[in-house]
Amino acid sequence: MPVKQLIYHSQPFGFDHAMLAGILVQARHNNRRNDITGALICRRDVYLQLIEGPARAIDALYSQILRDDRHCNIRMVHSETINERIFPEWEMLDDELPTLIWSEAEIEDGAVEKAEPRELHTVFERIAYKARGTTS
Repeated sequence: MPVKQLIYHSQPFGFDHAMLAGILVQARHNNRRNDITGALICRRDVYLQLIEGPARAIDALYSQILRDDRHCNIRMVHSETINERIFPEWEMLDDELPTLIWSEAEIEDGAVEKAEPRELHTVFERIAYKARGTTS
């Protein structure tokens, strides 16, 4: 069944591991209820998230994110209808490891903003392969 997929990025406001743990617990609970899956890349300098699920649920979640004061400079970079989820097994997979190919200096210089949607999508595909224990 087709679902909506959305990728956005933002700058964390007041990032720490306790806040992240709270975000993940809440997201996993709500996403399970709303049939949303996805992954969150979180570093102290960037949030990059892919969410996928029913269009109404994704639109409602993104509206909540836009109002969330833990984010600054939120920007949607990709939205489309897809037939197969990248993260069907995870209500919200988190990736705190240095999965991103960009350094802090590159992030500060706008690397995420300059990245093409396909490049960002590929980052998430790599995370999914890694999480499943396979290599790409």
